[in-house]
Amino acid sequence: MKYIPFILFTVMTNAAAQLMLKYGMMTFGPLTFAGVNPILKILQIVFSPWIFAGLCTFVISMASHLYVLSKVDLSFAYPFLSLAYVAVAVFAYFLFKEDLNAYRIGGIALICVGTVLIAQSGADTPDREAALADEKLQSERSIIQ
Repeated sequence: MKYIPFILFTVMTNAAAQLMLKYGMMTFGPLTFAGVNPILKILQIVFSPWIFAGLCTFVISMASHLYVLSKVDLSFAYPFLSLAYVAVAVFAYFLFKEDLNAYRIGGIALICVGTVLIAQSGADTPDREAALADEKLQSERSIIQ
């Protein structure tokens, strides 16, 4: 449970990156590559301020996720990333006036319920890992003696 704040930081930076990328792409309008060098167009997109900030935020999110993976089970940490769907849907509704209909709200509710169940199932994961490490240390000591 003590790694939940790191997991939620990963989720929020992931969602923030998505929102920055969307805003950045909205500034370009519909993309067309007709009569334009595609490499130059891609570089123009990547180095536009909001896109670049979104990509940098993704790097931060990934670094945070790697830290989390070094501490908890993948089967515990990874499902929390679905909360990014929730955050993106809610913020896109307020920031970009995107549709948030009954089906999406129902899906968001299911994601939230599933994430709560996963969080409850892994509440003892760090303690279990510590107990296994102590057990291993004790067995190594008994071998040495």
